[in-house]
Amino acid sequence: MRFLVIGLGSMGKRRIRCLKKLGFNEIIGYDINYERSNQVSNLFNITTFTNFKEIEYLNFEAIFVCTPPDRHKEYVIWAINRNIPVFVEASVILEHSIEIKNYLLSSNKNVLIAPSLTFKFHPVINEIREIILNGEYGKVSNFLYHSGQYLPDWHPWEDIKDFYVSKRETGGAREIVAFELSWIVDVFGFPSEIKGFFGKTIDIGINIDDTYAFLLKFKDKHIFGNILVDVTSRYATRSLTINLEYAQIRWDWNKNYFELFDAINKRFIIYYQPESEAASGYNKNIIEDMYVKETKAFIDSIVNNIPFPNNLDNDIKVLELLKKIEDSDGGFLRE
Repeated sequence: MRFLVIGLGSMGKRRIRCLKKLGFNEIIGYDINYERSNQVSNLFNITTFTNFKEIEYLNFEAIFVCTPPDRHKEYVIWAINRNIPVFVEASVILEHSIEIKNYLLSSNKNVLIAPSLTFKFHPVINEIREIILNGEYGKVSNFLYHSGQYLPDWHPWEDIKDFYVSKRETGGAREIVAFELSWIVDVFGFPSEIKGFFGKTIDIGINIDDTYAFLLKFKDKHIFGNILVDVTSRYATRSLTINLEYAQIRWDWNKNYFELFDAINKRFIIYYQPESEAASGYNKNIIEDMYVKETKAFIDSIVNNIPFPNNLDNDIKVLELLKKIEDSDGGFLRE
């Protein structure tokens, strides 16, 4: 198979690593930045381009769109016009996703669009989901989740002002809310209500909302959820507590396991996470294996017709939840 990776920043490099790990070497890279394009060419021994016209009519079996979120739309539509399956990194702009869907419908083409759902492939999230679904410990009552990172730590090699997370529409905290909600609705389903607050709490050198705090209500399942997402945490944190009728699940992503308190037998059960390494320069908990599995799932959906676990409709519903949070606190783009 021959792949095109559009956008050769952090995520573009990661997808190239994933493809090579899976044994694929026919990879073309594209980035408007000459220095970045040249770096990737030397690093991975692949051909790269900085002029899109030079690749416009080359043949590819699949495309990875790894640009900043506000540039996804143009390349996805280009892929639709070429009838090429396309994987898209985490989305954050609802209007663009709706435009892509409408364009796909109006074009009358049956093109696979696979929006990222990375944490679906995290071993801990997968095991927790199975525990909840099998019902051994009864129904879920409530859950509490904190996802916190320090935005300037994301790309220490570049000025935060030169990075898309410094823009309000594609701000780091805003993007992470959608990222986290994607796996949360996969585990618990879509909430019937969602409300919250968001805003700028400290000065990290850019004018974005750095903290989102919101509540979810799952009326049909009688579940409540409480979530805090921020990009002001000086120590990267993901902390999850789930209360079930006969158990409590506790996960701290800084440990290589999660624990379940079995209330029936009055014991703790430890679920160890399979060993996996992070790429050089990344937080040790951002394990490369889940990205490899996600990349493989996209390829399997093309080659073996195995449905990819996310789709455009689902992605739009997640971004609509983000909009509801912002609308409940007076709307977006406040002064």
